Amino acid sequence: MSRKRFDDLDCSLACALNEVGDWWSLLIIKQAMLGTRRFVDFQRNLGIAKNILVDRLSRLVENEVLVRFDAGEHGTRYEYRLTEKGRDLFTVVIALRQWNLRWNGNKDGMHLVDKNSGEPISEVAVQNAQGQKLSIRDVLFVDENGQPLEQAG
Repeated sequence: MSRKRFDDLDCSLACALNEVGDWWSLLIIKQAMLGTRRFVDFQRNLGIAKNILVDRLSRLVENEVLVRFDAGEHGTRYEYRLTEKGRDLFTVVIALRQWNLRWNGNKDGMHLVDKNSGEPISEVAVQNAQGQKLSIRDVLFVDENGQPLEQAG
């Protein structure tokens, strides 16, 4: 039996994956970040089957990552826009993209630059309160009582 949801796991990452976890959903979110709004444009840009796109868009709307609104042109036509919750996934999308660039190279020829300066964006990094970059070896996972959790590093 394959797992479709992670409701029974007491894990913050599993909870997030319930809302945006499959790869089609993340690609839809990335397309929305690029400005795609209409169903036909998501389908064309991603090459996704209609039934899968309907399912993923419905789930993202249900989870308040996207909002669907009537564009009111030529009868009922809907557009999809990122909510604040959806825009907060920007760091996640960029971190995954930068991870891929490091390990697999640039597959799409796209580069991300600061809109104001035109300079390339910095690498997404976990930082301490003083802004110093941390790796997995610099972080201790603790429970709500401050007790260390088991970790491999």
